[in-house]
Amino acid sequence: MSQLTCLTKMKRDTRLARLLHVLIHMHLRGGTTNSETIAEMLHTQPSLVRRTLAALREVGYVQSIAGPGGGWSLARDLNDLTVREVYAAIAHTSVFSIGRAEDNPTCPVESAVNRFLDDALGSAETALLNRLAHMRLSEIAECVREQDA
Repeated sequence: MSQLTCLTKMKRDTRLARLLHVLIHMHLRGGTTNSETIAEMLHTQPSLVRRTLAALREVGYVQSIAGPGGGWSLARDLNDLTVREVYAAIAHTSVFSIGRAEDNPTCPVESAVNRFLDDALGSAETALLNRLAHMRLSEIAECVREQDA
């Protein structure tokens, strides 16, 4: 297998997509659901769902409901919640998996490549985060409703 093929098969961070999926499902189901139902949707374990949603609870996007019949409820209206806000709630080190080389810091070629990549990635990250800041979760939910109509 070539190195390029290996790079294209790298595992991607799907937490943002999965959390958006969960929040929009919760909204479409009336605002509440339980960890078991979410785990079935995401083909994962309820304990992982609880750990992941805890990050959203800490920033006030969801609330946990204790006891029998408990689960999770939306604490914010989807019209008041942007994709960037959800992204920010799930601590990332970088938007992109591309990174600078640190093999030979004294090499002028490596240094030039790193400056180029840093500049390009910085511009791309800024553009992406600005776009996500203007995308409301309610817009995504509306797309789902339109598809179902």
